Amino acid sequence: MFGALDISTSALVAQRIRMDTIAGNMANAQTLIGEDKAYQRRVPIFAIGASSENPEQPGVHVAEIMLDPRPGELVYDPNHPLAIRNGPNQGFVRQPNVNELEEMINAMEAARAYEANITVMNGTRAMLNSAMKLIA
Repeated sequence: MFGALDISTSALVAQRIRMDTIAGNMANAQTLIGEDKAYQRRVPIFAIGASSENPEQPGVHVAEIMLDPRPGELVYDPNHPLAIRNGPNQGFVRQPNVNELEEMINAMEAARAYEANITVMNGTRAMLNSAMKLIA
């Protein structure tokens, strides 16, 4: 029974990290870094099984947070201070590769997964309480 709580707890932690990553992406959706550089979207990668911090704990964990390799959109704005100065993309400004609609959908999905794991934990707790009443 306690294993079910451990698994749900690991899922809650993983979804919180996912939600933090999504919030960071949304906050930086308009962030430009330099010429031909813009903020790159971060994506958490989940892995099943034990993590390096908790080798005994089953469940899911965030194995790593990767950078999304998709290029950002180029917007023509030759007067912008971060516009590309040379080459075939001269006068264009590279935008972040964050799609705000996609991030909102991911946030809703993470919130639903979090709620589902809370429901599982509540069900497990109710079963534990019933088992304790039977024993006592």
